[in-house]
Amino acid sequence: MKKIVVHSAGGYDRLRVETCDDLAAAEGETLIDVYAIGINYADCMVRMGLYESAKQFVGWPITPGFEVAGMAGGAPVMAVTRFDGYATQVRVPSHQVCPVPDGMSLIQAASFPTVFLTAWYALHRLAHVTPGERLLVHSAAGGVGSALCQLGKRAGCHITGVVGGAHKIEAAREAGADVVIDKRAVDLWDAASGEFDVVLDANGVETLGTSYARLAPAGRLVIYGFHTMLQRGRDRPNWPKLAWSWLRTPRFNPLDLTTSNKSVMGFNLSFLFHRADVLEAAMDDLLAGVRAGELRPLGTTSFPLERVADAHAALESGGTTGKLVLTVPR
Repeated sequence: MKKIVVHSAGGYDRLRVETCDDLAAAEGETLIDVYAIGINYADCMVRMGLYESAKQFVGWPITPGFEVAGMAGGAPVMAVTRFDGYATQVRVPSHQVCPVPDGMSLIQAASFPTVFLTAWYALHRLAHVTPGERLLVHSAAGGVGSALCQLGKRAGCHITGVVGGAHKIEAAREAGADVVIDKRAVDLWDAASGEFDVVLDANGVETLGTSYARLAPAGRLVIYGFHTMLQRGRDRPNWPKLAWSWLRTPRFNPLDLTTSNKSVMGFNLSFLFHRADVLEAAMDDLLAGVRAGELRPLGTTSFPLERVADAHAALESGGTTGKLVLTVPR
């Protein structure tokens, strides 16, 4: 088998293709011959040495990757995995493996689990959205953002999506956003009129303070990333920028939370793998939504496994929409 291995933190040159022995599944595991691999921004953070769960659970060397699709026992499957996804074979606990729904390609399936599980947990386990609520979704044309729009629309919410370029507007609309704001063309907070019941923010310091300020009474701010702490177009951390961003990140006072009747919540999917019950319930609901035609796969852009560095560069540029996927030659 082949896999991408990162031996130490750094830029795109750290992503090395290596050959190693084939895997064998133990009891309770499923061995997947991988055809496609979903790419997430977290993978870039892993490569840079900034991802906390990678430090806690693996260390160096590490193979990034949280989601794959391929064949297991002659059937098409998709799976979520905590690391090791950038490989031609993956073995994962069997409860993390699901059949690919009819009509979904393996490339589409590889783009599905991580972003939809993230969006589902944010909306249904933390925010507990209800019909008629107003949602503000940052990065609405990206992977998780697009999934949030779809799930929010399915839940009967009104969605304002924020994007970072005119070429992303249509993608956010197709995902379900009722209103789309291009923050590069207009002032975001002038265009985002009124208050919101739920704001979903993966930007970090750039928007967190105002996201919180624009919550309605009983509003919920859900934080699941800090993308603006990293510099676009740079394949490794800008440490002065990281430090300055950390210093400027809002700190929320519990006294203010109670008097303003607002909530701030945060999570990271890679720390939820001990909750098999949650992951299974989420995937059951998500797959039911796909079968009912309520949810659909995201648009994808594919790169061969050997071009993983190009894929990371594209994702870090901030110009992509939907999901990027690595493909394994067959």
